[in-house]
Amino acid sequence: MAESFAPVRTTPLVGRIAIIGMGLIGSSLARAARELNLAGQIAAADRDPAVAARARALGLADTVSQSAAEAVAMADLVILCVPVGICGQVAEQIAGSLKPGAIVSDVGSVKAAVLEQVAPHLPAGVHFVPAHPVAGTEHSGPDAGFSSLFLNRWCILTPPDDADAAAVQRLRAFWEAMGAIVEVMTPQHHDLVLAITSHLPHLIAYNIVGTANDLEAVTQSEVIKFSAGGFRDFTRIAASDPTMWRDVFLHNKEAVLEMLGRFSEDLSVLTRAIRFGDGETLHKHFTRTRAIRRGIVSLGQDKPETEKLKG
Repeated sequence: MAESFAPVRTTPLVGRIAIIGMGLIGSSLARAARELNLAGQIAAADRDPAVAARARALGLADTVSQSAAEAVAMADLVILCVPVGICGQVAEQIAGSLKPGAIVSDVGSVKAAVLEQVAPHLPAGVHFVPAHPVAGTEHSGPDAGFSSLFLNRWCILTPPDDADAAAVQRLRAFWEAMGAIVEVMTPQHHDLVLAITSHLPHLIAYNIVGTANDLEAVTQSEVIKFSAGGFRDFTRIAASDPTMWRDVFLHNKEAVLEMLGRFSEDLSVLTRAIRFGDGETLHKHFTRTRAIRRGIVSLGQDKPETEKLKG
């Protein structure tokens, strides 16, 4: 067992949790819930038979099936760990099996669209509290998960205006028990913030790696052989799950396009500075952005480069 990062509870927070989707996030949730005794019973589902079989072989849950409706029966907490594009579809599948008073949540990187897609399918008496753990790696699948994935990482809750306060508090307590730092904001504000902090960087990474691959003057082997730290970081981001990120961009389109427009305008300023040898503009810009990087490190959201070099 991995070293615990929070006290193991003597009494579970919820009687039964159902985790729909056994990818990186879902399998990490299952591992953390078991290790920290957060649920009396863990049910899991994945529609891919190979993924379900692997999750079963790893012992990630007490029961693993391909049926989401089967998994959520009698569950106190249901967490959808599926691409945002199919959250509505899954909600429709499980609606008739949900226990009165159950809390339904998700882990998607887009919140307004998920709220719009899921809420209409849920019966009265079931509480929907969307969430987004801002954590992950470029790896996917049930083998990729680990129980400390959410330790000291943000988890953003975006409850609708009429959300049940007790349900929101119970979900907050669940994420805090896994070591996450919980923040509450509106779905619209979340989508705008994540468009610049996560979605746009991924779009740029996919584009840069694709551009490098398309260059006729530089072979692919040279790109790999001579990749410096910056390009390596881009390739890590660009290795993320393509289905997940396709859905993110399609379902947070307005915010991403807004941030992409601003980015293009700022890039034009830098382009002009390089073209005309305006070193002062470049230096001012690089100094300002360096301060932002230091702020990220000071908040504990990444390690200083010296620590990374030490391993």
